[in-house]
Amino acid sequence: MSENRIKWFREARFGMFIHWGLYAILARAEWVMYLERIPRDEYAKLAEKFKPDKFDADEWVEMAKRAGMKYMVLTTRHHDGFSLFDSKHSDFTSAKTAAKRDLVAEYVDACRRAGMRIGFYYSLLDWRWDAYWKGPKGDPEGWARFLEYVHGQVEELCTNYGKIDILWYDGAWPYSAEDWRSEELNAKVRKLQPEILINNRSGVPGDFETPEQHIPWWRPPARPWETCITMNDSWGYFEADRNWKTPKQLIEVLVTCVSLGGNLLLNVGPRADGTFPPEAVEILSEIGKWMRAHGESIYGAGPCPFTTTVGRVTAKANKAYVHAFRWPGKEICVAGVGNTVCSAYILSTGEEVRVVQEGDRVFLKGLPRLAPDPYDTVIVMELDDEPKGVPYTPR
Repeated sequence: MSENRIKWFREARFGMFIHWGLYAILARAEWVMYLERIPRDEYAKLAEKFKPDKFDADEWVEMAKRAGMKYMVLTTRHHDGFSLFDSKHSDFTSAKTAAKRDLVAEYVDACRRAGMRIGFYYSLLDWRWDAYWKGPKGDPEGWARFLEYVHGQVEELCTNYGKIDILWYDGAWPYSAEDWRSEELNAKVRKLQPEILINNRSGVPGDFETPEQHIPWWRPPARPWETCITMNDSWGYFEADRNWKTPKQLIEVLVTCVSLGGNLLLNVGPRADGTFPPEAVEILSEIGKWMRAHGESIYGAGPCPFTTTVGRVTAKANKAYVHAFRWPGKEICVAGVGNTVCSAYILSTGEEVRVVQEGDRVFLKGLPRLAPDPYDTVIVMELDDEPKGVPYTPR
């Protein structure tokens, strides 16, 4: 893969995932059809109730931008088989049922107006197809028809909406890449969208890894990666799920991802009417405030070999950004520093910080008693060169 094609993704660091579909009507998350064993015909009736009259794609994109996100990924079709786009391969779509709208087209247009990078999630599996459950060996002819539908829809997504930046597959289990003919499918995708980034969930490696609901702390992937995280415990809207993460927790997740060389794709599950839950709006607003003051330490930043007990360290060019999740007051120690630290200052205020360097240990002194930022105060260390780490050798 050319470095130019992935460059924007590495620099963006922060995106929005959106899980939205018929399941939002039931308000019990995106696996409700499967987990509650809802018959297909009964579930299909939800399409006649899905009229998202408050859906405003421009508002969605504006909220993502204000939160500091640089790209978005929308579920064009989840495992329940309902497509949010017009498709000649299916009548079970938002364009051919009560909504009478190509919601993907509206999303794409809004992203383009705002200069937001565009991602499409697409589930390979579809619970409504008998052939999916029987598999390629149990029903070869049915599987062939099923693949014609899947491949056809992916081609539509890559043909009908102009330039797309990300194709985010899901749902390949329990079958192989050969069963899905993934190499063939991705070759078609790349012919239609030469600059597109494809994730690793079609059974072939793709362009980037996608750890889910966790950060690969000890062994981050050598390749580009992006962890996807929910704001509460659910991907799709779940009215009873009140286990919301705090803005502080999510900012720490974002910083940790960047410090390990990865991105964060933070999920929102809109309600059936097309609006974001108020809790999600508040969380995005708070993250956005922090990003406006501290985005320099995130965009285009990456790992730093220095260590500290107060949080994480990110780096860009000749700057190291010390993220103090736990504010000690007075002094912070940063270790493993193989550079000369020329100066230091608090990123949000510009206030100078006194530096005392003793070998590979740097002491940032004279700090305010209280943390300047309630979530994560960032101290910038300007170095004589790009960060160089010093291996730990007990003395």
